[in-house]
Order: sequence, then structure tokens, then C-alpha cells
Amino acid sequence: MTGTMDLGGVIVATTLAFREDDSAPAGLAVDYDRFAEHVDFLMRNGCRGVGPNGSLGEYSSLTDDERRRVIQVAVEAVDGRGVVVAGAHGVGSHQARAWAELAREDGADGVLLLPPTLYRANEGEVIAHYEEVAKAGLPIMAYNNPFDTKVDLVPSLVAKLAEIPEVVAIKEFSGDVRRVYEIRELCDIDVIAGADDVLFELMVNGAVGWFAGYPNAFPKEAVELYDLCARGDWHEAKALYEQLVAVFRWDSRTEFVQAIKLSMDICGNSYGGPTRPPRGPLSAEQHAQVTADTERALAALAAR
Repeated sequence: MTGTMDLGGVIVATTLAFREDDSAPAGLAVDYDRFAEHVDFLMRNGCRGVGPNGSLGEYSSLTDDERRRVIQVAVEAVDGRGVVVAGAHGVGSHQARAWAELAREDGADGVLLLPPTLYRANEGEVIAHYEEVAKAGLPIMAYNNPFDTKVDLVPSLVAKLAEIPEVVAIKEFSGDVRRVYEIRELCDIDVIAGADDVLFELMVNGAVGWFAGYPNAFPKEAVELYDLCARGDWHEAKALYEQLVAVFRWDSRTEFVQAIKLSMDICGNSYGGPTRPPRGPLSAEQHAQVTADTERALAALAAR
């Protein structure tokens, strides 16, 4: 089963709630109930689906048991209302394929897949990685994050990955908005906006979906923004985007997990809370800036 995924819409790279527990890793246990409530909140606000176990979901700080349970909870909470695109990132293809197979077993609709993590793979190794994970039989959204992986899935490489039947989409996080055209000239693959602070520019250029971080805090407005872009209502979309882009920029910064969780707590609709190591708390200056950016966005939205 290769299948396809309808990726038009806002798929939220979900944050993961933790609660204090001295017996848990770093004194923080996964709060599955709060996570399920958050997924339900996103789906009720019109999101197309969720992407658990991404970097925003702190997958690399989870135990194997926690990581699997997160997918099961997400599938249960979505309850057929949309898609679950599970992070299947791994150091090697044997690990990533195992995560993809578990995701399939647990009801995910597809996987999000970085090139090998912790290793700067060459082009042949990247292609082999995707070919191996494709054997799990789920549709794959490749993920280009050259900042964290040190591997840049440039358009010519994306075209080679697109030859793998299971690779149906590319989450583009490089920030280079010119790439949408280049990729579409070379191959037939869904280009998905992967960085919140270039969402408008990528949609204008032909991205067909948004795999997003900040809709954890602003799901209703994010769906409205996406829908305006998808319809080609560019003036209205730009007016809304301008109210959100300052806070969206935190999605592309090192402390994006902490920032988005803080924004969630400020918005008050869903629980953000603490992060596990290696992520520590925001500095006082960062905390103040995220707070100001979030409150400015809320004030602008309220004044519409």
C-alpha cells in the first residue's frame, strides 16, 4: 500500500504536554490526556490533521515507549476527522523504517521523514534512506531542514526522491521561497510550506499545504489564513499574515519549541508548559519578546 494523502490544509506539528513527575525522564512525564485534548482542539478548529513526533513534539527526548504511545493517542484523538502524519525520524534507515512500520500499525496515514539525523549523509545515502523507509508502505512527506540535519534536500535531489512512489510530498523549511518553482519544474510532488514565517510567500509560489508550528496557538486564524491563500484572496490573506508574522518568526528560531509553548499558554486555549532537555527555559529577554509578540498578535486579531 503506497496510497496518497490529501495534504491541502493546515497540518499541525503538535507540541507535547508534560507534567511534573520525579520518576519520569528529567522529572517530566508525558501528559497523554492533555495531548489528546490538544489534538481534539486543533481538529475542532478546522485543521486538516496533526504531525506528532516532529521536532516540535520533542521526539528525540522521548523514550521508545512514549514515542509510540504519542502516535496511538494522536490517531485516537483525531478519530477519522483528518490525517495523522507521524514523525519517523531516525539516525539510520533501519531505525526510521521501524518507526514507520509502527506508525502504520498504529493507524497513521503517513510519515514525515528527515534525512538521517546526526549524520551528514551524501546524496546516495539520502536516497537509500528514503527507499528503505518506503518499504514500510506508508506515504512519505520528505522534510528539508538543512539547519538541523546539515543535509539540504535541494530541488535536484527532491526530484530523485520523488521517483520513489511512496514519497508524495516535501516539507520545505529552507526559507528559500524560490524553491517551489524549481521543484515543480523538475518533478510532480506536493510542496508543503514548512516554515510559518514564509507561509504567504510559499503559498503565492504554489505550495499546496502547510505543515505548521504556530497553529498550535492560533489554529482558527491559521486555517483562515491558509483558506484565503488557497482561494487566491491574496490581499485579505496578506492583511491577516501581517498581524501574525512577527510571532510566526519564532517558528524558525532555535528556541521555537519553548516559544510556541509559551504562546499557547498566553493564548489560553491549550496547554503549552515545560520542555524536556536539551531544551531549557527561555531567557528573561526571550520570554518578554515572545510574550510581546504574542500579545500584539492577539490584540490585532481582536481588533479585526
